[in-house]
Parts: sequence; C-alpha cells; structure tokens
Amino acid sequence: MAICAAMAVLIAAVVTGVMVLRHDRNGGDRADAKPSPSASAPSASPSGSSGPGGAKPTIAGWKVVVNPAHGTAFDVPPEWQVEAPTVFSGYSEHGNPDKALIGHTAPAFYKSQWCRIDTDGDGKIDDFALASVGTKGADGAKSTDEVAEKSAPTWVYAAYTQPDKSVVKWDKPVKYTTKAGVEGSYVRSHSEGAKKSNRCTGDGQAIVFGFKNSKGDFVAWDFYGRTGVPGAIGDDVIMRVLSTVRLSGTPTGQPQL
Repeated sequence: MAICAAMAVLIAAVVTGVMVLRHDRNGGDRADAKPSPSASAPSASPSGSSGPGGAKPTIAGWKVVVNPAHGTAFDVPPEWQVEAPTVFSGYSEHGNPDKALIGHTAPAFYKSQWCRIDTDGDGKIDDFALASVGTKGADGAKSTDEVAEKSAPTWVYAAYTQPDKSVVKWDKPVKYTTKAGVEGSYVRSHSEGAKKSNRCTGDGQAIVFGFKNSKGDFVAWDFYGRTGVPGAIGDDVIMRVLSTVRLSGTPTGQPQL
C-alpha cells in the first residue's frame, strides 16, 4: 500500500494494531487508536440520508458511503456508523507501528465498540469493531483478480492473525458485476485457528472486490469482520452491501490508500 511520509509519522504514534487517521477541522492530521463516534469528524448520517455531494442510497433506509478520492459509493445498513471520507482506518505491523500493512478510507463500522479492552496495560481502552468496510486504491495492480487476491488475505492477517500467516486461507477470484454494472473480481479469505490473545481477539474473514473507477484506476472495496461470535455479519448482508458498489463522480486523485 502506498503511503505518504507524513502519514507514516502519524501512524507511528499508534501503539496498538488498530489505527485510525483522522483529519482535524483545523486542517491538521492526528492519529487515534479507536474509531469512537465522539472523536471522529462529523460524518455519521441518519438512516436513509445522503452522503457527500448529495449522493443517495440505492437501498431504501440504508446509508450511503462515498469516497471522493476514488470516485466510489456503496450502501450500508442503517445501524452502521459511517465515517467521513477523510478518515483512514487500517492496521500496522505488531511491534512496528511505523509499518502499515493495509488500510482504507471513508470507512463504515458495525458496532465500533463491540469489544473494549486495555490490550497493553497502559490504562487506555482499545475498541474493537465487529466489522468494517471501506475503499482503497490498488496502485500497481495489473488486474481485478490481483487486487482482490492480494488484499483479502492481508486484511485477515493484519486484523486477526498476526504474526501467524499459516492460519489464513483464501479462495480463487470470482468474477462479479454489481447492480450498477461495475465489473470486477472478488476474493474471500478467512482464518482458521487464530490465536486468542485476549477476549476481543479471534478468527475473522474478509471479502475484497477489485474493480476500476471512472479514471481507469484499480480500486478495492473491502469488508472485514469477526467470525464465530454472536452477531457476526452474515454472508447475505455482506453480498447485499457489495451489490451496491458503484462509481460516483470524478476521483479526486488523492493518495492511493
């Protein structure tokens, strides 16, 4: 994942595996280890409301998530927390917070405070979401298959299994066309036997859909979430969200996150 130098410095301030980069109202950037509603830029929208630029959801009662940087949009159920397009959410390497493994912008979270724990005993509570979805760039990719096949296992490893790659499994790319006619490929990945280092950790899954935006750049729609726990997002919801992926306006050409 391409990442600017300024962002790397901010990521370095995050000591847990989870990191969220936010853009202040004052124009500066800051890093926060938990995507709490009170800490984020104004972004959460009421059920059925429009997104940036007046974009409307295609499913009645749902929320629209727009990423102007990549010229994309999709819908999420009304109970999801939609963050601002300027919010970056992702994961760094355990023990090396300067090294970003993967992330996306304009994320939405399902139960952003599903599990809360002080993971390193420093007195600060870390929040674990039950699931998240967003969009990222795929600079350098040669095909939609490659976009999906590289990103899906990386999300599972970064979010759920570090430092063990052996428990990460993934399927072959599947060709897919969304209801809006966006063509691409998706890959499913999951973990089997992720180490439970605390009550918030365990196995998870990811589905990544690779496609091209209106500029012809490769981008990825990413879903990742916990599995094997009460309330985990089912495949029917994931695929319904994926079906709403569409192009939205001209990409602004910001950094490939």
